[in-house]
Amino acid sequence: MENNIAYQTMIVILKQGITAQEKEKVKSFLTERGFIVREIKGEQETVLGAVGMAHVDPREVEILPGVASVVPISKPYKLASRELKKEDTIVKVGNVSIGGNRVAIIAGPCACECRSQIMEIAASVREAGAVILRGGAFKPRTSPYSFQGLGEEGLRYLREAGDKYGMPVTTEVVSPRDVEMMKSYIDMFQIGARNMQNFELLKEVGKTGMPVLLKRGLSATIEEWLMAAEYLMANGTDQVVLCERGIRTFEKATRNTLDCSAIPVVQKLTHLPVIGDPSHATGIRDMVSPMALALVAAGASGIMVEVHNHPEKALSDGPQSLYPSQFEKLVRDIQALCPVVGKSLESAPRIIPASITDESAGETVHESNNVIAFQGERGAFSELAVRRTFDEDVKVLPCKSFRDTFEAVNKGKARYAVLPVENTLGGTIFDTLDLLGAYPGLTVVGEQQIRIIHNLIVNPGTKIEDIKKVYSHPQGLAQCQEFLNTELKNARQEPFFDTAGSVSYIKETGDMTAAAIAGAPAAAYNKMEILKSGIETNPRNYTRFYVLSREENAEAFKSQFTSDIASLLFSVSDESGALFRVLQILSDHGLNMKKLESRPIPGKPWEYSFFVEVEMKDEEEFRKTLKLLREKTVSLRVLGTFKGAH
Repeated sequence: MENNIAYQTMIVILKQGITAQEKEKVKSFLTERGFIVREIKGEQETVLGAVGMAHVDPREVEILPGVASVVPISKPYKLASRELKKEDTIVKVGNVSIGGNRVAIIAGPCACECRSQIMEIAASVREAGAVILRGGAFKPRTSPYSFQGLGEEGLRYLREAGDKYGMPVTTEVVSPRDVEMMKSYIDMFQIGARNMQNFELLKEVGKTGMPVLLKRGLSATIEEWLMAAEYLMANGTDQVVLCERGIRTFEKATRNTLDCSAIPVVQKLTHLPVIGDPSHATGIRDMVSPMALALVAAGASGIMVEVHNHPEKALSDGPQSLYPSQFEKLVRDIQALCPVVGKSLESAPRIIPASITDESAGETVHESNNVIAFQGERGAFSELAVRRTFDEDVKVLPCKSFRDTFEAVNKGKARYAVLPVENTLGGTIFDTLDLLGAYPGLTVVGEQQIRIIHNLIVNPGTKIEDIKKVYSHPQGLAQCQEFLNTELKNARQEPFFDTAGSVSYIKETGDMTAAAIAGAPAAAYNKMEILKSGIETNPRNYTRFYVLSREENAEAFKSQFTSDIASLLFSVSDESGALFRVLQILSDHGLNMKKLESRPIPGKPWEYSFFVEVEMKDEEEFRKTLKLLREKTVSLRVLGTFKGAH
């Protein structure tokens, strides 16, 4: 007869002014009574999650000094529940983040077959955009006669490849006795579908405290999947990534049935990040890419794909493994899709060095290492571009004007700046171009693209019928005219200097008849309410941002990419055909021109400089072309070379 033991689970919400001593007393009170206690720091409050078989009257906890309230958790999975933690968990695997607003790509062969194979594949997937290397060293196979993996030898090869190409490593663990041995080789354990409910294995892996990738079982319900995650968390790790890899159904056309609907369902139930594995879900190479895109569109925080340099010779799962060229195209397609779903590709390494060595001066140049400047107020679209480009823990420096932002980087107050350069509807942002010409010590090192989603934001409690006036940047108002003319045709439209600033303004005034148009981050930062989301007239509204730095800091950012775009600023003599001759050089040398703008030269009435962006196929050929351009121009400056976001 089964012995049903009732677990008691509660969220202990702590007061904002609680002292460290009071917090320790609350923890001790709970642990002494048999509870597992987890401290969770959120944006607005700190809570303790407590799970145990003992029973305590919640009122005994509520009267403890520093405790604000106690809330019971109703879900059978406790530590994994979003009842316990409202904010998304971001799992750190080496220098890679999984979760939040990024899409992490994990790639590699199904099985590590030999050293040369894993090294070659690691090089190709890293170059294409993968951030974590996968490969099986221990392979649980349906047939006992199939290739079972190289074991510890395979782990050594994986570790070597990961270290050489700067990628954390994940591989499957199949036996509790291998856990301790594997710890020194890998960065993230993987629990396969067949072992999702191998509870003794889950306990051992959980005790390591290391990140774990937990695949959904072949026939597991979502609740069973989350209960398996609970085993891991209850035994010591809070770094769990869920992986949807298809479930077994009556359908035989594919290997499994990919449950894309599980992605948004799981995201509502748990704070843990969820990714997808289209390779095992479909089992067919040609289906992997469309299903990977479907997973990203559904909201997945990453995908795990099998890639093989010679899949026709693969010892395991060759028919579902992509060729490197197919994987490279898939990454580009995901990159194009990311802005549509409000995410960006995770890149590695993304660690900004604390200092760099200026070889010409022979000394170390110290900067504001972790500070990124942008124009606007907190929650602006520019800050969103910062968050999608850099680690979540960077410090941001909001600046009142574009010039202030340039000055922050120029004077070393910030290491990088992120500034808008072009909008698909509004066109070029000339302030950024003109200031680039005025600051020769700054260079473009990268770019970011985000979709501009406008929201109607109000003070909590305001109803749409209460709104008498709407504040936003003139472009924000213009881009939402269809909504304003139909839903708020009697409301007065008030231009404001900044979208995020308009949200701050109506918050400060407390005006219950006012609304602002801005991005969701501005609402979240100011703790305001979104009445309507996606109110822009044209959904194809994207802004492209430049990432700027001082020259001596450029390589620290660009070292992770291969540049394929160059930004140039030049002027020509005032004679017939002068501009044509410059453009002819670009054409003759295969530099595809993506953008051309003319700008007035300050202090020289009726004289103009030209801003050009070109695609580079080869940096050496580009340098040769620059020599020819200098012969045909009065002045020429390379504003920067960088990896394009398109």
